[in-house]
Amino acid sequence: MNGLALVVDDHPLVARGIAEYLVTHCGFAAAHSVSSGSECLKFIGSEAVPELAVIDFWLPEGTALSLLRRLSSEWSDIRLLAVSGDEDAVVRRKAREAGAHGFLRKQETPDVFTKAIAALRADGTWFPPVSAPASPPDAQRELPIHPRELGLTDRQGEVLAMMLRGLPNKQIARKLSLSETTVKEHVTNILGRLGVANRVEAITRLRGRRIEV
Repeated sequence: MNGLALVVDDHPLVARGIAEYLVTHCGFAAAHSVSSGSECLKFIGSEAVPELAVIDFWLPEGTALSLLRRLSSEWSDIRLLAVSGDEDAVVRRKAREAGAHGFLRKQETPDVFTKAIAALRADGTWFPPVSAPASPPDAQRELPIHPRELGLTDRQGEVLAMMLRGLPNKQIARKLSLSETTVKEHVTNILGRLGVANRVEAITRLRGRRIEV
């Protein structure tokens, strides 16, 4: 362990506060903070490879998923802790799938944060069970979901993405060069797969999600 930590968060006060806490309460010799994924990669490439990186799930460029994947792939020795104010279980799952060794809600107490850091430094993981009902992300932060995660084909994903935008079958058919009958069949299959009765229920269920097509 090299005793160096890096905090990636676009809120300067939060980032500096976490960095200071890592030094004063978690035993790190030094901790630096940056505000974006690109600054994180620049720091690692030109300064030093940290032992630990605490990364906000939501960064200026979007989710931190691509950053987590790259760090996990190219610098496997870095322990990765994703943090977020979201209570959505999907956020935690996606962070884990992208390579994070732990996930922590920003609402947790300092004591829990300290325990999570200790677990990661001991080559363990930190993914506590969801303690509260999932709530949708901020309206401006749509979590990307691939159609396969919903049991849909790519084509059904395209139809669903347009449904969520409020487009009627006729417009969907025109944009995808399909017949309205085919679109209606896709819509029926999509609603059945999602377990909902109509478009309104589908939109409500997938609030805060963006279908990747």
